[in-house]
Amino acid sequence: MSDHISMMSGYPARYWHFMDDGRIQCDLCPRACKLQDGQQGLCFVRERQADGMVLTTYGRSSGFCIDPVEKKPLNHFLPGTPILSFGTAGCNLTCKFCQNWDISKAREVDRLNDAASPALIAEAAKQLGCRSVAFTYNDPVIFLEYAVDVARECRARGIKTVAVTAGYISPEARPEFFAAMDAANVDLKGFTEGFYQSLCSAHLDPILDTLRYLCRETSVWVEITTLLIPGQNDSDAELTAMSRWIHDELGPDVPLHFSAFHPDWRMTDIPATPPETLFRARTIALSQGLRYVYTGNVHDPKGGSTWCPGCGTLAIERDWYQLGHWGLDAHGCCSTCGTAIAGRFEARPGNWGRKRQPVRLQSGGG
Repeated sequence: MSDHISMMSGYPARYWHFMDDGRIQCDLCPRACKLQDGQQGLCFVRERQADGMVLTTYGRSSGFCIDPVEKKPLNHFLPGTPILSFGTAGCNLTCKFCQNWDISKAREVDRLNDAASPALIAEAAKQLGCRSVAFTYNDPVIFLEYAVDVARECRARGIKTVAVTAGYISPEARPEFFAAMDAANVDLKGFTEGFYQSLCSAHLDPILDTLRYLCRETSVWVEITTLLIPGQNDSDAELTAMSRWIHDELGPDVPLHFSAFHPDWRMTDIPATPPETLFRARTIALSQGLRYVYTGNVHDPKGGSTWCPGCGTLAIERDWYQLGHWGLDAHGCCSTCGTAIAGRFEARPGNWGRKRQPVRLQSGGG
């Protein structure tokens, strides 16, 4: 294999093996794509070249932006702080409702104009005053090698890392990927196998396994987002079953975000999610014992704020991504009754606010 590395146009990829018929099987995610020389996986960015596999997007980004961490969305991880966000291209799901389709469905790798080494990204985050770096816009599972290397450089500088992911990753690759992450928002797209098969060309069980793994076997802070699509995954029965599963399998302290769908990609014939659907979903999830349930993509200060599960008082006020009242003490407990609020909090919240700031990294870093 080493004789071929120098001829490869890309970064040597991990998690693959030779099959008896001479093909290479990618073992990164449950798709297990089987490739002849020159073929790419469904994600488009992992490619067989000669007797190896490469990641063609290593060191290349679709752009960088400083966001509020709440936009990931993460409401219980360093609230109010800025996070440097970036992605690459491609995805290992085929969601017909994709809200970032221009990036995740990209098939032109040459459009990735922002080249950046892991060290350059980490150093830029530090210099820009970001407390963390987010792998987002497209799923970081498919650029595992790049994400892990960036995370390593970030930790050397005291910068946290966040994965915004659908969680469609193999058991073999999970430990390395998530060991590099401090927090994750996992996109639980629906709660039926039929939804995943018909709209994502995927399966539900691997995502549930990833969530169990994260909450039971790692120290990663986990939040969950579900995009509610009218008529597809928003019935009372499905919302009740999903909320009950999260409570019973992951615990009542895992924050759950219900987000509003807008017509996009290949589902432009379905109307946007009414705000009332999000309010109903939040009520159902709270009734199943979940303590932190949020609404997203709608103006709903009540549904966007954190309320103490002990006394019911306002713990963290949010209007869109702007923090208001801060009702936690220096230890992350409710300042009214002393109940611990689950999360990763600092003594004081950040003051980044709701602004979004695109940035260009200067090339030439390490």
